[in-house]
Amino acid sequence: MTQQSESTTTTPDAESPATPALPTPFAPSSPPLAEPRPLGERRVWPRTFHDRLTAPLPGLKAVARFAREGSVRPRPEGLTDIPRLPFAPEPLPRVDALTVAVTWAGHASWVVQIGGLTILTDPVWSRRILGTPARITPVGVAWEALPPIDAVVISHNHYDHLDAPTLRRLPRHTPVFAPAGLGGWFRRRRFTSVTELDWWEAAELHPRGGAEGASDEGGGGRREGVRLDFVPAHHWSKRSLTDTCRSLWGGWVLTAPDGQRVYFAGDTGYGHWFSRIGRRYPGIDLALLPIGAYDPRWWLSDVHCNPEEAVQAAQDLGARRMAPMHWATFILSAEPVLEPLNRVRTAWAKAGLPREDLWDLPVGGSRVLD
Repeated sequence: MTQQSESTTTTPDAESPATPALPTPFAPSSPPLAEPRPLGERRVWPRTFHDRLTAPLPGLKAVARFAREGSVRPRPEGLTDIPRLPFAPEPLPRVDALTVAVTWAGHASWVVQIGGLTILTDPVWSRRILGTPARITPVGVAWEALPPIDAVVISHNHYDHLDAPTLRRLPRHTPVFAPAGLGGWFRRRRFTSVTELDWWEAAELHPRGGAEGASDEGGGGRREGVRLDFVPAHHWSKRSLTDTCRSLWGGWVLTAPDGQRVYFAGDTGYGHWFSRIGRRYPGIDLALLPIGAYDPRWWLSDVHCNPEEAVQAAQDLGARRMAPMHWATFILSAEPVLEPLNRVRTAWAKAGLPREDLWDLPVGGSRVLD
């Protein structure tokens, strides 16, 4: 596995200890965070992001082995628990601008209510995605039940995270926050507010009617918005035969004006980035972390966490709570469908972490940060 520089625009910082101390909610970032970039800024990017890989992509020998012995489907006995997968849709929480709430729609799709905004992460409302069977649980939130969407954040361009049919349902003026190199995909589909970011870069978005220069009391002064920081992940990108790693991949740290923080990992393997993210963004209140699509490990370990690694990642981040995702929706790999939930619960207990801080939501379930 190769060590990767943090960004084309930042200086790498030193490695953190393997088990960082839990930060205080308002501890300073190390190093200081970048100033937010302008929304909708047009930028020129490198032709490829291969240099951001933290492990080499599979070679011909690995592909041949996968063709010979690999499996991307559970054995029949691993599918028998599909009726037991947790599915309990409920109305979205009604929250004010000072409250953070999350609702799991399935896979990596969340409805995040933060700082008076409603933000979708990697929205996939389709019944099928390219190359996989149909969903094994329904979408947890009906599209018609969604409030107006203030923004969409995208982690990378794989089909189970970037779903064109779902995105076509959004108004084209919806602000989109995307990895570097992916803006053209949205502009070709006539989205008019597309902000591309490199790792460790940020943008800031204000609620409707609450632009900069308006205070909470309605007078002069600047009113802060929600900060959206794009952060590294151990993954890759590809959507066609000719675009491997032509756009970046990563996760997002969403920070409310009062400092409440939600980390959305997107798709990632386990590695050094988690401790670095935790140091730059201390006081993460909730980490949305993937726990599924990990078997066989020899094929998927570099790009997908298993449940035990996800629990370790939450600790590396210094996150107060963890909500599992990226399981119970699409069959992408060979583990039994209910195994990720059982293993993450066991790993959480083995780590000695408070049970109430593991938000193992059903598809459609919601929680409100206290």
